[in-house]
Amino acid sequence: MEASLVFMSFVVFGVLFLTLAAGIWVGFSLFIVGFVGMAFFSSLPAGHNIASSVWATVEKWEYVALPLFILMGEILYRSGISEKLFKSLVPWLYRLPGGLLLMNIVSCTLFAAVSGSSAATTATVGRITLSEFDKLGYDRSLSMGSLAGAGTLGFLIPPSLIMIVYAILAEVSIGKMFMAGVLPGLLLASIYSAYIIYRGIKNPEIAPRAQQNYSWSERFIALKDLAPVILLILMVLGSIYGGFATPTEAAALGVLGAFGFAVINKQMSFKIIFECLIGAVKTNAMIMLIVVGAGFLSRSMGFLGIPAAITQAVTELNLSPYMLMILLGCVYIVLGCLLDGFSIVVMTLPIALPMVTAAGFDPIWFGIYLILMVELSQITPPVGFNLFVIQGLTNEPIMKIARYALPFFFLMVLTTVIVTIFPKIALFLPELMVGK
Repeated sequence: MEASLVFMSFVVFGVLFLTLAAGIWVGFSLFIVGFVGMAFFSSLPAGHNIASSVWATVEKWEYVALPLFILMGEILYRSGISEKLFKSLVPWLYRLPGGLLLMNIVSCTLFAAVSGSSAATTATVGRITLSEFDKLGYDRSLSMGSLAGAGTLGFLIPPSLIMIVYAILAEVSIGKMFMAGVLPGLLLASIYSAYIIYRGIKNPEIAPRAQQNYSWSERFIALKDLAPVILLILMVLGSIYGGFATPTEAAALGVLGAFGFAVINKQMSFKIIFECLIGAVKTNAMIMLIVVGAGFLSRSMGFLGIPAAITQAVTELNLSPYMLMILLGCVYIVLGCLLDGFSIVVMTLPIALPMVTAAGFDPIWFGIYLILMVELSQITPPVGFNLFVIQGLTNEPIMKIARYALPFFFLMVLTTVIVTIFPKIALFLPELMVGK
């Protein structure tokens, strides 16, 4: 890289570090960094570019799916569906090694398929399971650690909010991104489950056996409470994969379905509707502030030539494709200790995507790799969102929860390695969607 570009990069990333360290909101930090870069190192009008960049970002119709999926999650959070989900799974899981600890994995997997959010998945499932595990005398380290790890499935299993943002920024199909997350998500859930079963076989005391027995008829009757979740999954994902609806239209169907189930469960009122709308507005505003800030920063860095210069510098190192992914993985793990998932995606994509595509990787596969990296950030201190959610539920210290989640951190790394060595795990289903 030329000396001038090195100096510009140093200033830009230095300002970013200082603004984040000062506690300024991530979205505003991105605007400040982009403004400094454009105002001091180019002749372009920074103010005009802020306005045009924000408009170019928010005018994209695909972003309408974000508030709709968020609203669907808010309704489900208050609809009582999660309690019924728990009751329907108890008769099937209580006798397996590890017992109801598997509830965290299965419940998070199913709820992730209708919520789109890691934090929402963790909070909703944790409110029910953690207190029950304490009553039954289950191992607290595994109950909290498994919840922290399984809650991250909210990002990987569609419909994922972060997948929507990635697909729009990377200019790939949202439907294909959703499809790409299915098999890696099931793989990660299976690895988590296998670990808990192994721990249960090795030490049965981690999950004391319940005294109650269930007949096969009771087990099948309990499955009726799974119907709302299954129907929502079919309604949302089935309409996308079947080609009947766009992701935005499917999100609207999901909101309608979630509202209908909430009414049936008698868990809907004007007060709850207001709380759902306020929650959705707050969450969407937070995400979009980061997105528009990153959009302006990306434009600023593009004009300065920083992404192209970094890409060229890394290319000249002649790293093998796998060494490149290992290097990027280490960078993402460090970033995950400092930033939230959405910030990581929108900040690094303009630099990382050209490098990985030049190395021969598919952008849809890289989306899954990046989301797995983001999932790691959810359970790494000091800025692990899932850790904060569990702390709010248990009042345990953050570092203790992070220690409980450490085995699941390594299991997630293992899953990332498997998906990197065998990319067809992520690409098999999207390749079936040619033309969709």
